[in-house]
Amino acid sequence: MGIPILIIGESGTGKSTSIRNFTNAGIINVYGKPLPFKNTMKTVSIDDCNKIITLLNKAEADVIIIDDFQYLLVNQFMKRAMEKGYDKFTEMAKGYYDVIDTVRKMPAHKRVYFLSHSERDNLGNVKAKTIGKLLDEKVTVEGLFTIVLKTCVTENNYYFQTHNSGQDTVKSPMDMFSEDFIPNDLVEVDKAICGYYGLTPPAPPKKEEKPKAPPKTAKDPAANNAQAPAGNDQGGV
Repeated sequence: MGIPILIIGESGTGKSTSIRNFTNAGIINVYGKPLPFKNTMKTVSIDDCNKIITLLNKAEADVIIIDDFQYLLVNQFMKRAMEKGYDKFTEMAKGYYDVIDTVRKMPAHKRVYFLSHSERDNLGNVKAKTIGKLLDEKVTVEGLFTIVLKTCVTENNYYFQTHNSGQDTVKSPMDMFSEDFIPNDLVEVDKAICGYYGLTPPAPPKKEEKPKAPPKTAKDPAANNAQAPAGNDQGGV
């Protein structure tokens, strides 16, 4: 079983920026907007649940990041806004659920990070943002994850909250994180997860070294003055 990790937070609080230090992760950019930092990362822009499931099953990378995960629902909702009836909500919810459930069938060393917007419910609790009541009332999205982190911003410093505050859905396994707040760096989060479960985090790609030129043979100044052994012909050309 692969490891799904949910990262929730309001727009602009550091979700996408947290992936800045990855060098070999597979990135699915659901909405297709530019990443908020200078990078040369290769991303795939897809908002179709079935195609994302296919990508997850074929992915070679040990770490896959799905950025703007909530737009799987939003994009489909807007495309089908003129359709009447509730069947479309059921279909959208099933596709969303199936993407998360796919991770359960992946190899145990695979980690998939779902980055999603958050919202407050009627009681003021923070949760993953969804559309319709099916996912909230029948599924409970956070219940599909063992690890749910939330972004926090304090005095222009960006953090992940690792433990529940009593008014959110944040959670992590006991003793995985010793601090309630950690820097918003998913590479460090991934190291903590790998250490906890005994996995090997992905190593950065090795730089190809150019072959070194063979050293030039040094000439011995005394060689020209050396006497040849007796009996050897030293005639030049």
